Amino acid sequence: MSSDPFFHPVSGFDLPRFAGVPTFMRLPHVDPDHPRFSEVAIGLVGVPWDSGTTNRPGPRHGPRQLRDASTMIRAQHQATGQRPFETVNCADLGDVGPNPADIQDSMARITAFYDRLKTAGIRPLTAGGDHLTSLPVLRALAKDGPLGMIHFDSHTDLFHSYFGGTMYTHGTPFRRAVEEGLLDPKRVVQIGIRGTMYDSEDRDFAKAVGIRIIEIEEFFARGIPDVMAEARDIAGDHPTYVSYDIDFVDPTFAPGTGTPEVGGPNSFQALQVCRELHGLTIVGADLVEVSPPFDASGGTAFLGVSIMFELLCAMIAN
Repeated sequence: MSSDPFFHPVSGFDLPRFAGVPTFMRLPHVDPDHPRFSEVAIGLVGVPWDSGTTNRPGPRHGPRQLRDASTMIRAQHQATGQRPFETVNCADLGDVGPNPADIQDSMARITAFYDRLKTAGIRPLTAGGDHLTSLPVLRALAKDGPLGMIHFDSHTDLFHSYFGGTMYTHGTPFRRAVEEGLLDPKRVVQIGIRGTMYDSEDRDFAKAVGIRIIEIEEFFARGIPDVMAEARDIAGDHPTYVSYDIDFVDPTFAPGTGTPEVGGPNSFQALQVCRELHGLTIVGADLVEVSPPFDASGGTAFLGVSIMFELLCAMIAN
């Protein structure tokens, strides 16, 4: 299968990477009203929104910095030889316009945008935004039934609420997703969980509903191939979502995030886990919590878009 050249990225041999208007991976910008929108197979989308953040803000600026960093992404995967842009039609679909003053309205806008993608048969690869972004995306993608999920993170994001009953924060999206029937908890695995804890409420919930948590100690003791083989078994061959919080990575390599936790994987391991996703039925994926104010150099964003490229390669390998 070969994609239409219209959907190929601009080569650095034709236009220097520091020139031109930045789009994700130098792909064409095809918004939902574009005449070729229906031809897109995988759409890269920005969700510049962080109203669920409870500590260090800034992921609303993530998609813009990620786009700029992504001009360094080239056409071929160096380890596998995959050339994803020549395999399926990919495009930058632009940003969802949030309402920064209203969480519920923003989530409704995000879900409506992704409803349109689902109707068109476009699989989304999302750049957040904080991790609450995943919830309205899942509300669109899971309309046909609950999804499995492979989740890379330092935190479970399974808390019931914050601040005496606030139900929608970046620490609660997957609790809500299970309660709303968007995720099948027995097909959910969370990998890399670590850090000091408020209490065990989130883990108690996971145990009660059947979510598998692989904490960082187990991750390192077993090794990536073994852990990811289990993750693939848990997800099975049914529709699966992949959610990747940049704070899965040790802050030595990814300091630009809202809630960093020491003791995580290095940057190569951050890519390696994605290479073990091949063969899954991935209906969508996201990379969230890149916060430019905490890494103005752009190193975290470059790691983030490198992870997005790995996710894209996994998505086309289904």
